[in-house]
Amino acid sequence: MGMTMTQKILAAGAGLDKVEPGQLIEAKLDVVMANDITGPMALPIFRQMADRVFDKDKVVLVPDHFTPSKDIKSAENARAIRIFSKEQDLTWVFEQGKSGVEHTILPDNGIVAPGECIVGADSHTCTYGALGAFSTGVGTTDIATAMATGELWFKVPSAIQFVLTGKPSQYVSGKDIILHIIGKIGVDGALYQSMEFVGDGLCYLTMDDRFTMANMAIEAGAKNGIFPVDAVTKAYLRTFTKKPYRVFTADADAVYDAVIVIDLREVRPTVAFPHLPGNAKTIDEIEVMEPIQIDQVVLGSCTNGRMADFRRAAAILKDRTVHPDVRVMVVPASQRIYKKCMTEGLLEIFIDAGCAVNTPSCGPCMGGHMGVLAAGEKCVSTTNRNFVGRMGHIDSLIYLASPEVAAASAIKGYIANPEKIEKSKSSKAGEK
Repeated sequence: MGMTMTQKILAAGAGLDKVEPGQLIEAKLDVVMANDITGPMALPIFRQMADRVFDKDKVVLVPDHFTPSKDIKSAENARAIRIFSKEQDLTWVFEQGKSGVEHTILPDNGIVAPGECIVGADSHTCTYGALGAFSTGVGTTDIATAMATGELWFKVPSAIQFVLTGKPSQYVSGKDIILHIIGKIGVDGALYQSMEFVGDGLCYLTMDDRFTMANMAIEAGAKNGIFPVDAVTKAYLRTFTKKPYRVFTADADAVYDAVIVIDLREVRPTVAFPHLPGNAKTIDEIEVMEPIQIDQVVLGSCTNGRMADFRRAAAILKDRTVHPDVRVMVVPASQRIYKKCMTEGLLEIFIDAGCAVNTPSCGPCMGGHMGVLAAGEKCVSTTNRNFVGRMGHIDSLIYLASPEVAAASAIKGYIANPEKIEKSKSSKAGEK
C-alpha cells in the first residue's frame, strides 16, 4: 500500500520508510510558530522544559491578532513575545508595522517551504499546505514542547483526495471552491484527515487561491490540507524563498478514504450563512430570497488578504461607491501587500469608494478590534469563520464570501451577485 503526500512527509520527519493511517509517530519539526494570543500562554510551560529553544532559526513568534494593541493586556502579550524573541536571539523577530498576519508573512518571507513539517499554535496553520508542506495547528502545551525539543507526536491521518477538473468561471475563486467543498462534505466531513487537492483544474488556481483553500481545510475538520508542488508553486518559491526544499508526491497506489471529483466549471459564487462555514448557498439560491441587508463588509484576513483578493475586489469597486448604510474595512495581510496595493492604485480605489483601510492585522476576523459587530448587525466577510459571536456580539450574523461577492455586496447594501454588478452601468452613488 502506497502513501499520500502527507504520509510521506510525516514518514520523512519521523525517519521512517513507511507510515500508515492511525500510526503514532514522533516527527522532527522544521518550523514552530505562535502568535500574540497563544505565544504568551506557552512561554511559562516552555520555561519549565528548557532554557533555550531547540533552533533559533525555526521558532517564530508573530504579533498579529491584537495589533496595534487594543488594550493593556494585548500590549503586555505583544511585549512578552517581543522580549522572548530577543532573549532567545530568534532569527525572525516580527513587529507591528514591519510584518502582518502570520499565515501570510511566513510564506512571503520564505520561512516555510515544500516537504516541511510545520506546527503553529493557531488552527489555520494548515495554510502552508498550499506549498506542499505538512502544516497543522496545535495547542499551547504542544507548542511549548515543540519550541523546547523540535519534535512532536502525531497520529498519521488518512486522506480524502479532491480531484479538481475544468476551469472555473470568471467570478469563482479559491474561496468559492472551498466553501463549495465544505458545504458538500460538512464541517466534520474530513475529521482528522488530510485533504489532498489534485487534478487538471489546479493549473487555473493561483497561489492565493491555494492558500485560501488550504487555510480553510480546518473548517471541514481536517488535520491539514495539501497541494502538490507544480509550476505555479515553483514560480512562487523562486520569488519568495531561498530555502532548499524537498517535493513529495503521492504514490500511485496510495489509499484514500474517499475520492471526490469537483468540476470547477459547475462551482458558483458561494456564501456560507451563519453560523457554520458548511452552511453554503450559491449566489443563485440567494438571489431568489428576500435581499439580506448588511451593515459591514470585511476584505482581508489570512484567508483573503492577499494581492489577488484585493485586485478582484478593486475591479468591482472601481468608479463605484459603497452603499451609504454599509461600512467597509480593507485589511491587507502584510506590509508588503499594503505597499503593493498602494503602488498599484488599489488603495485609491478603496478610499474613493468609501472604504476604511486598516493596518495589517487579524483584527476584525476574530472580533479582536477594528470592526467588532453590534447586536443584530450583519457582515459579509472574506474571513474563514462565522461562528456565533466570532466577530462581536452573539446576536450578530456573519456571511463568509469571496472578495468579489463582498465588494458587490458593499455596493448594493445586501448580499449581491458580482456578475451583475460588473455588467451594470450603475452610477457611483450607492444603490439599494
